[in-house]
Order: sequence, then structure tokens, then C-alpha cells
Amino acid sequence: MCDVRVAVSGSHGLIGSALVERLVESGHQPVRLSRGDDAAPDDIGWDPAAGRLDPAALDGIDAVVNLAGAGIGDHRWTESYKRTLLESRTRSTNLLAEAIAARPSGPRVFLSGSAIGIYGDRSDERLDESSSLGDDFLASVACAWEASTATAEAAGARVVHLRTGIVLADHGGALKRMLPLFKLGVGGRFGDGRQWMSWISLPDVVAALVHLLDSDVAGPVNLTAPEPVTNRDFARTLGHVLRRPSFVPVPRFGPKLLLGGELADALLFSSQRVAPAALVTDGFAHIHPQLEAALRAVLQRPTT
Repeated sequence: MCDVRVAVSGSHGLIGSALVERLVESGHQPVRLSRGDDAAPDDIGWDPAAGRLDPAALDGIDAVVNLAGAGIGDHRWTESYKRTLLESRTRSTNLLAEAIAARPSGPRVFLSGSAIGIYGDRSDERLDESSSLGDDFLASVACAWEASTATAEAAGARVVHLRTGIVLADHGGALKRMLPLFKLGVGGRFGDGRQWMSWISLPDVVAALVHLLDSDVAGPVNLTAPEPVTNRDFARTLGHVLRRPSFVPVPRFGPKLLLGGELADALLFSSQRVAPAALVTDGFAHIHPQLEAALRAVLQRPTT
């Protein structure tokens, strides 16, 4: 696609803000989906909680990238917040899907958020887009999230489910939370460190999204690097890049006391060994296929 208009929800988040910047650099025209007082004159106003979005606002839009959703690790998982996690995803996605379906002259491409949590905790099993799905809370949220695109798909839009892994960036996400401890030299593996971490650099996420806008791929796509690592190896590599020791293990009970057992298990101890099979088959070349180079790039650390 050249000179396309792309509506982006979640455009002020970690991935969304980087995507908007990249689209501008590429000569495309991003249009933010914004709520209430946050809306600029050229934005599309919407309110997913109230079900408010004028379908006519999508006329002339070529594609929608849907990244909206409450943060998985922003709060303890009370029953109320678990409902927020689900509804913030399904309501926004369903609203966009219905708007896309309602406008014949609207977007025909819908890239919609999901997560590798859809596979559940799978130990050492190698996973790709054809693998079976999990049955825990995050898997059920991701399944409902993906199902919310059905109206757009039935109307003929090309729908891609963005099953995103752990996004590496120094200014947001999981890595930002790890950095203070590792910089002090008191970072280390979580538990026994055998759980697999399927990561991807922020530049690769953005590059993959731009690639998918101009692709024929539909259905689930794993946004991960081709070489997942164990948590033990991740800690060792991060310590090496920062030139700090990384020998202090974090016992399982600590995060459970701090975050609650279910959230700690999901964020820190769940294991998904995920391959980006659909991306690789479609010819996408990762900028950072290996962890050390990715960490050096996002942390702007030279090789030694």
C-alpha cells in the first residue's frame, strides 16, 4: 500500500505511538482514534465503553489497526479488573468491526490486537499459529478478543489477529520494569528460569505491522522474534548487555505476594515457546532476530 490512511486505536500506547511515527515517516497518513478531550481536530472520536463510533468516520480509511485495551499488568487482578481487561478489548474491537462492516467504502483491512497468552502455559512445547489454544484466563480473553472481529470478517475485510509477544523497549512494557533492578546488579531469573519468553523488539513489531498492511495474510499472526529464550537466558543476556551481574534469583513467592498469584503466574512464570511462522512464510525479515542485538538496539548499548 502506498499513501494509505490508517486509523489507529491505542495510538498513544507503546506500540501505537511508534506505529504512528513510522507511518508518517513512510508517507502514509495515520488517523488516531481518540476519546473525549484527547481528540485532536483530525482524530476520529469514539467511546468504546458507550458503544459510540460513527461508521461514516471510517469512510476514506484504508485500514484499521486496533491496539486498544487496558494494561494486563497495570493492576492486581480483582474480579472487577479482570472484567475491565476483557471488556476493554471486546467492546472496542466489536465496535470497530461493526463500523467496518457498515461502510462499503470503508476500510478493507483490519489488523486487530491479540496476544500469545492465547496458547496458555505450555512448558517447552513449540508453538505456531496452528497450535491449539489454552484455557486459562488470559487465553479466554484473547479468544474473545479475536472472536470480536467476526462482523468485519463476515463483511469481507481481511482480518489479522496480532498475537503479540513480550515487546522490548526501554520506555515501556516488561523491560522497563526490569531495568532498575538489573542496573543495580540485583536482577536475575524468575523462579527456576526455565519458562520460555517469546519476545520481539519494538522496531520489529512496528515493521511487522507495516508489512501486514501490504500483505495478503489473514487470520492469526504471531508477532515474536524467531528465537525465543528461557527466562534464565534472558536474565543472563540482559545482565551482559548492561555489564551488570544477574545472579540474584527472584523466588516465586515474592511476586505472588506483590501481584497476586494469578497475575504473577501469567506475567512471570507462564511459558510460551512461540515461533512467528506466518510472518516468516510471508517473507518478513526481522530486524532483530537475536536477543542480545535486540537489547543493545532498544537500550542503545554498543557491542563490545
